[in-house]
Amino acid sequence: MLDGDSKATSPETQDTLVAPASEAGSRPSAIDIREKPSRRWAVRGLMLAVPVVLLALGAYYWLSGGRYVSTDNAYVQQDKVAISAEVGGRIIDVRVRENMSVKQGDILFRVDPEPYALAVRQADADIAGAEVSVATLASEARSTGVGIASARDAIAYARIDLERQQALMERGFTTRARLDEAERRVEMAREQLRAAEASAAEARSRLATGTAVPGVSPAIAQARVRRDTAALNLDRTVIRAPVGGRVVQAERLQRGQAMVVGLPALTLVVDDRSWIEANFKETDLNHMRVGQPAEVRLDAYPDLKLTGRVESIGAGTGSEFSILPAQNATGNWVKVTQRVPVRIRLDKTADRRLIAGLSADVTIDTGKHR
Repeated sequence: MLDGDSKATSPETQDTLVAPASEAGSRPSAIDIREKPSRRWAVRGLMLAVPVVLLALGAYYWLSGGRYVSTDNAYVQQDKVAISAEVGGRIIDVRVRENMSVKQGDILFRVDPEPYALAVRQADADIAGAEVSVATLASEARSTGVGIASARDAIAYARIDLERQQALMERGFTTRARLDEAERRVEMAREQLRAAEASAAEARSRLATGTAVPGVSPAIAQARVRRDTAALNLDRTVIRAPVGGRVVQAERLQRGQAMVVGLPALTLVVDDRSWIEANFKETDLNHMRVGQPAEVRLDAYPDLKLTGRVESIGAGTGSEFSILPAQNATGNWVKVTQRVPVRIRLDKTADRRLIAGLSADVTIDTGKHR
């Protein structure tokens, strides 16, 4: 018992043994004494720097406030060309399919050319007929000239005979009946001359208004115009791409389909010329000007940044050109901020394919400073 008690340590003894250790730990070392002032200066510097930085940022945003205007109501736009046939007929050949790339001059489809080839042959026949008519009328004109000359000769001979009969009548060597006959022949010759001159005038009129000398005749010229028109229509049976691009809405174009003149058959999207149409709020237009730089980002390509410039600002808001414009002259009018289309011209062609209708975010630097 005594041995056990001697080995045991009382609580008072433990407190006595532990106390020096705790006192030693609470006593600051020389290193701690050196570190505390520098730490305090760092905290003080940070407390001073944070307000200064915040103040500088606030001043920057205040000075540049309103400089940048942005919108996510923007889309990629590309030229679209509606393709239609200039002549009617049945489609006999389709060379394109949906989303196919074509170059300018490529054949898109063909219309049955047979009716137009027949029209060309008919026009050729009309030209030949007009040339024959010209030759006939020219011959008639020459004949009327001969008739006029003969009538004038007849008048001259009749006048000589009349003068001879008048001289004989004065001397009493002829009868009154012969004198009257001579006068009648003179009058008949004059009638023949008038008839020949009338025929010549008619021939000249027909040459002027109908067919004339080859190369000059209005009739031949008209026949040649009809032939040229028929040949043009024949050439139009082959429909070619007016520009390069991608074919869309081609599924409605089928062989055997009747093509109506002017009815759109398909559409070409000119994908090598793109621009951005951004619809900005009317409150963003105060400092916006043509030529200001713009930054464009596309939802389809988040890592792609495009640059451009303001090319034009719309002449009216979108509601002004809608099919059913807003009627604001009512008692239940609610003011709505309008949007104005702004066209952004891209500085260079993107290295990725741009598709018409892609969504975009546009930011314009108006250069405004307070």
